[in-house]
This record gives sequence, C-alpha cells and structure tokens, in this order.
Amino acid sequence: MADRIEPGYLVFVADGEMGVAGVREVRHDGLLINVQNGGDFLIPMDAVRDVHSQKVLLDLERLDPRVRAALDHAHDRESGPYAVQDPTDGTPRSERAGR
Repeated sequence: MADRIEPGYLVFVADGEMGVAGVREVRHDGLLINVQNGGDFLIPMDAVRDVHSQKVLLDLERLDPRVRAALDHAHDRESGPYAVQDPTDGTPRSERAGR
C-alpha cells in the first residue's frame, strides 16, 4: 500500500470527514505525518486502512494513544476565515463522546 501513497496526501480518520494531517514522508518503517496543531508522528503501515483519491484513511485502533490525542485536537487552534465551524470535525468520533 505504501507504493500508492505520496507526500502531500491528506490524512483522515473517516471517509467524508475533514482532513486532520498530511503525509510528509513515505518511509520503509511507515508514514511520517504532520497532525495539525500536534506535530510529526510516525505511523506504521498497518495503521493505514485505505488509500484513494490522494487520501489516507487511518485505522484508529492501531494508532498510538499519543497520535489519537493529537488527532482529537487537530482543529483546536484554527481561527478567522479558515476555522472549521466545529473543532471536532474530522476528529475521531470515539473521542467526541467524552466531551
């Protein structure tokens, strides 16, 4: 699946949601992604559920808790015309329930 992923692809937790990260590098040991407001994380390839239309969909169950925490706050610091209406848009749905 790594051969279908390129730097610049957007990263999502679910199809139809807002993007929460971008692929910085494709490495032999996984993907280096940059989570908005969270920094860089190395994601193992077995945490990639699907790739299509220049989108990478993650399998949340296979992610380190630190990555999940960063994904949960991907849109927190947005402001002005670029802000999402709901900062939880695109974040893991399981994390929304605890708010």
